[in-house]
Amino acid sequence: MSSNRPERALAIPRFVGFPVSDDKAPRSRKAPRFVIDREVPEVTVTTVHHLNCGTFKPLGVQMVTHVLLCETADDGLVLVDTGIGMSDAADPSTLGAAANLLSPDLTTGSSAYCQIRALGLDPADVTNIVATHLDYDHISGASDFPHAMVHLTEVELTAALGAPQPRYRRAHIDALTGGRFKAYAGTCDALLGFSGAYPLAGLDGLWLVPLQGHSAGHAAVAVRIGNRWILHAGDAFFHHSAIGPSAPTHASGRRRTSLLEKLLAADRSRIGTNHRRLSELAASHEHDVQVLCSHDRYLFDQSTTESAP
Repeated sequence: MSSNRPERALAIPRFVGFPVSDDKAPRSRKAPRFVIDREVPEVTVTTVHHLNCGTFKPLGVQMVTHVLLCETADDGLVLVDTGIGMSDAADPSTLGAAANLLSPDLTTGSSAYCQIRALGLDPADVTNIVATHLDYDHISGASDFPHAMVHLTEVELTAALGAPQPRYRRAHIDALTGGRFKAYAGTCDALLGFSGAYPLAGLDGLWLVPLQGHSAGHAAVAVRIGNRWILHAGDAFFHHSAIGPSAPTHASGRRRTSLLEKLLAADRSRIGTNHRRLSELAASHEHDVQVLCSHDRYLFDQSTTESAP
């Protein structure tokens, strides 16, 4: 297995003014659990599209790669994760042996680039990518948008630049090392009941919400559209039954996806905590929040394009 370590060390920028998380930070006892404890900037996300940018069939369970495409009023197009890019879809062997054990069923037409064109939009307008983490199935497509800035946690970037791990592909990480990223670390603001969230530099209405566990610096991404919220929890859960009732038509895959979630987690001890926090948020009536994840087919099928009023 080839090393994922870039040939030269990189200086990682710290955005002191753009707060980061400390899960142990105390919450205000006076504030309701799901009230936002910070002034929300003017929201610029106008439309959110849901894209499946890579299908896998591990253990006989069909799993999607759920990507958000956000149209904004002033900031072009923003992707939350990228899914599998055109080059890797054309030759899945480039993803490595571990990925191919997950039975990928990929086409170049399922790439974010091709789906953006199919929507009548211009892929060149993708100015920013917000990465839940840097696993190959979440960042492969960044190479299709060479001018886009990638936002992620500093912890995740540091992990990807460290000792080689099958989850990170050197080509994907190297593509980010030319100054194409903003890595966040520092003090966090409270958001949606979480003690820490990073408002993204230059992107009103989007936040990184650290949810470590699946990977060292894994984060959810909160998107505000009108009076509603979408929380893309990445790989913080794999099956919708982890945070709510199970759909009868999708119940059979629950045990197998739970096994896969544990096998792929960097820190299994955090899985249950993340599930509980996300379950509380999904059930909360304080905000209109849609909680989704990267690989659950049912949640993807229930998601529809929506625009701010």
